[in-house]
Amino acid sequence: MSDLFEKIVSLSKRRGFVFQSSEIYGGLAATYDYGPLGAELKRNLTQRWWQAMVYRHENVSGIDASILMHPSVWKASGHVDAFNDPMIDDKTSKNRYRADQLIEDHIERLRKKGKDEDAERVYEALVAALNSENMSQGLYDIIISEEIKSPDSGVADWTDVRQFNLMFATHLGPIQEADNKIYLRPETAQGIFVNFHNVRETARHQIPFGIAQIGKAFRNEIVARQFIFRMREFEQMEMQYFVKPGEQMEAFEAWREKRMQWHVDNGIRAGRLRWHEHEKLAHYADAAWDIQYQFPIGWQEVEGIHSRTDFDLKSHQELSGKKLEYFDQQTQDRYIPYVVETSAGLDRTFLMTLCDAYTEEEVDGDMRSVLKFHPAVAPIKVGILPLVKKHGMPEMAHAVEADLQEHFHTFYDEKGAIGRRYRRMDEVGTPWCVTIDGDSVEDATVTVRDRDSMAQDRIPADNLATYLFDKLRNWKA
Repeated sequence: MSDLFEKIVSLSKRRGFVFQSSEIYGGLAATYDYGPLGAELKRNLTQRWWQAMVYRHENVSGIDASILMHPSVWKASGHVDAFNDPMIDDKTSKNRYRADQLIEDHIERLRKKGKDEDAERVYEALVAALNSENMSQGLYDIIISEEIKSPDSGVADWTDVRQFNLMFATHLGPIQEADNKIYLRPETAQGIFVNFHNVRETARHQIPFGIAQIGKAFRNEIVARQFIFRMREFEQMEMQYFVKPGEQMEAFEAWREKRMQWHVDNGIRAGRLRWHEHEKLAHYADAAWDIQYQFPIGWQEVEGIHSRTDFDLKSHQELSGKKLEYFDQQTQDRYIPYVVETSAGLDRTFLMTLCDAYTEEEVDGDMRSVLKFHPAVAPIKVGILPLVKKHGMPEMAHAVEADLQEHFHTFYDEKGAIGRRYRRMDEVGTPWCVTIDGDSVEDATVTVRDRDSMAQDRIPADNLATYLFDKLRNWKA
C-alpha cells in the first residue's frame, strides 16, 4: 500500500469517514462501516447520481428492488453457472489470489520498469487466455512461464487455477434444504429486469426508457483488499436503458459521454480519469468499457458502461414463461429490447472522491492536509466558529447556525484556537467557515473564509445564505 493511500485510510478513520466493521471484536475482513462524515458523503453522492439519472431524464424511473429474489432469477441470468473468478493458492503462505489480477499486477510492474515490449507480450497472452475455452489452464501457464511470485511469501509455489463462484448462499425459512436455497444478490441489475413490465406500465414509458436503482450487492470475493475498493458487501448505482435492437450503440455512446461528465462535474480531475475497453466481454455483452481512475494503488475501475443486448430479458422470458416483449403501437413491431447499462460502484466512487480531494500543502511554513471536495459533495458545507466563548459571540453564532441549517449541513465549533479550528475544518473538506467576532455583535457582519484560497470576505449576516448559494453555484476547481 502506498504512503499516500495509507494517509487517506488513516484520515478516514480519524475523522469519521470509514470504520472497520465490528472493530471491537477484531473486525470482519473486507467489511466496513461509514461514520458520520462518510454517511454524509455517501448521501451527497447518491443524491447527485439520482438527480442526474432520474430527475434530469423524463424517460428514466427509479425503483428499489428486494435483495432476496427467487433463485430462478440467478439461474436465468447465468450467475449460478458462470459467475466465477479464477482463483489460485500459494502453497507456502496458504493465501488465495485471483489469477488474472496476479498477471495484471505483473504487467504493471513490467511497465514501471520500462519493459513495454514484455508487458505487451504478457498482456496479449492474458487476453488470449481470458477468451480461450480453458481459461484456467491459460492463466496458470502464464503465471508459471513468467515465474510470477506470491506477493506474501515471495515464492512461486502455486496450486492449479480453479473457478470459484462468488455468490453468497442462504436458506429461506427455518429448515436448510436444497429446495429453499436462495442467494444474496450479487448485482442490482436483475431486480430491474424482472420489473421491466411493471415499471413500463405504471410509469407509462415507451422505448427508449431507463430504470435506475441504488442498492446493496454481495460477492464472496477471493481477495477483498485495498480498503473499501473491493468489499464483500458493497453498493451499486445502476441504470438499465431499454432500446430498440439496432439502436443500442447510439445509446451506448451517448451514455458513455454523460457518465464520464458526471464524475468531472463532481470535481474529479479529468486527467485522472480514462476509458478502458474490456479484454473479454461478458456472456451477455456486445460492447463494454470502464471508466477508470488513477488511484494511489494504480488505474482501477469505478464504473462500467455495457451493451447487454437482449440476453437478460430473453433469458427471463424463457425460464419464467412470461412474455417480456415490447409492442410498439406506432410501428406495430414486437421485440425484446436491447439494454445499455451504466453501473457505478458507490463505494469506489466514494474512495475516488476522497483520493482526488486529498491535498497536502505548505501554508506559512506549516503543512496542512485538506480535502478539496466539490462543495456539493462535501459532508459539511459550513463551519460556524465564534472567536471566543463570551461577549455574545456564541449566541450570535448559534443564531447564524440555526438560519443556515435550513439550507446547509453545518458544524458548530467553539473549542481551541481559531487557526486550529480552521485546520480541522480543512481536513474534513468543509468549503467555508463563518467566524463571528466582536465586530459581528456590534455591526451584524461575519467573516467567511474559503477553504481552498483561505481568502476571507466580510459580509452582512443577513446575506450569508445568499452569498453561500452563489459560491456553491459558481464553484470551480
